Amino acid sequence: MAITDILSAKDIESALSSCQADGSFNYKSFFSMIGLSSKTPDQIKKVFAILDQDNNGFIEEEELHMFLKNFSSSARALTPTEIKDFMTAGDSDGDGKIGMEEFQAMVKA
Repeated sequence: MAITDILSAKDIESALSSCQADGSFNYKSFFSMIGLSSKTPDQIKKVFAILDQDNNGFIEEEELHMFLKNFSSSARALTPTEIKDFMTAGDSDGDGKIGMEEFQAMVKA
């Protein structure tokens, strides 16, 4: 399944344009701009599965580094600070990774 089967390519392009500069990524505005915030829990689960590159049920720091590239191969990598901020916001149980429930909570926040 491609991410564009769930999210609009136009919305993705617009969201990626808004965070091209290092340090400009904000997960809340990104999720809103790509339309993920308004998707059903099942659709969010499908996006999570795409982002979970190693299919272990979690999104870890290594996967966050390439987070934007899941939406477009030409997108930039997240900076260490952006990764840390994303992980801090999403990892509510402190295990060093973001699970499905944590991801859904981030999207709906």
